[in-house]
Amino acid sequence: METLRGKVALVTGGARGLGVAIGEALAEVGAIVILADIRIDLAEQAAKNLQAKGMEAIALSLDITNEQQIESAIQKILDQHGKVDILVNNAGTDVTLPVEELSIEDWDRVMNVNLRAPFILSKFILPLMKQQGSGHIVNIASTAAKRAWANASAYHASKWGLMGLSHTLHVEGRPHGVKVTAVVAGGMRTPFLLDRFPDIDPAVLQDPKNVADTVRYVLMQPSETVIPEVMVIPMRETSWP
Repeated sequence: METLRGKVALVTGGARGLGVAIGEALAEVGAIVILADIRIDLAEQAAKNLQAKGMEAIALSLDITNEQQIESAIQKILDQHGKVDILVNNAGTDVTLPVEELSIEDWDRVMNVNLRAPFILSKFILPLMKQQGSGHIVNIASTAAKRAWANASAYHASKWGLMGLSHTLHVEGRPHGVKVTAVVAGGMRTPFLLDRFPDIDPAVLQDPKNVADTVRYVLMQPSETVIPEVMVIPMRETSWP
């Protein structure tokens, strides 16, 4: 297994939910974790919580829908650490409405966060990884990228698109020693679901730590091996048969 000690990991949507869990999973094996989020107050608290456990974590204010902010943030990381070893495109959003009620603005917002931002981040970071001759991009997809249900057209479109982007990046990165993995996650006990669907039974969802541990496992594969796609779903949740 590869070691993550000293690796610089940028995690978007790192202020809560799965982002925090991924940050902790990587930091506890020695990675330098950068928790990027538009909610800098929550990101700073999450970083402090990890620091209190003796881990190396940094909060970074970032609106991933703004390409200038992305470019500036990457430069800041390079100025401080000299490299980016891991990019986890984790940030996501959704609007639960039928197509005829979904506004164009809501469609654009979901696509900007879930698909456009991973493209821009990868566009800027993949060349750095190619130059290093190493690196790993992890895209957090969803079972929504494998099938469809009502009232989630923007989310489905963005996640199906993210899967296509992820596999294309995998093909483009491999000749240069860069790995790319899509993690297809089923429902988790995170604010993403629990805040929007208060009637959902938490027992049918999985602990985000389980998905975070899978992300860490993927990142720690030997250099000669890459896992392009992996699915992690709860035993009882029904988004996947």
